[in-house]
Amino acid sequence: MSPRSYRMGQRQAEVDETRARIVAAARVHLAETGGLSLDAVARRADVARATVYYQFGSKTGLLEAVCDALADQGGMARLAEAFGLADPWAAVDRFVEVMGGFWAVDRVCTRRLRALAALDDEVGRVIADRDARRREGAAVLAARLPAAPPDAAGLLFVLTAFETYDALAAELADTAAGDDLTAAVPAVARLVRAALGADQAEA
Repeated sequence: MSPRSYRMGQRQAEVDETRARIVAAARVHLAETGGLSLDAVARRADVARATVYYQFGSKTGLLEAVCDALADQGGMARLAEAFGLADPWAAVDRFVEVMGGFWAVDRVCTRRLRALAALDDEVGRVIADRDARRREGAAVLAARLPAAPPDAAGLLFVLTAFETYDALAAELADTAAGDDLTAAVPAVARLVRAALGADQAEA
């Protein structure tokens, strides 16, 4: 490796580390305050405000990066497994499972983000775009189900929302499962199967 290539690689590693530090700071700031101040994020990450803009371009860019980091950590790439399964009900079950794992990654941060989306148009657009992707996936899976009701796609979309898992996990908090959001996955799976007509299909 030439000295120039080494310096470039070292520089890229430093940029990546700074970027990751800013995203982590944004997640902590969101969880603690329920807001997203770029000045506060910059201070928490120990960088200049200009560095945040250089890395992400805008508040929207930072929000997208936070959502991407949550998706990566939450294993959203595994959604491809759901769409690749031949059995349509197994595909739906995997969709429910993967979404539960994703929502559980940083429950407080996600809760704050979704609450802030109702108050801040910029945040709202980012969250709406992410929800639209889940809605499209739900529609694809619902269309494969035998004997599914006409509103199957909408039901699957609603039942796999963060709010569904969050509420069910809170109800299960006193059980042996504890307050772990993934503990809600079996309950969500049962609700989805009942709402989408699994019993009729298997009869």
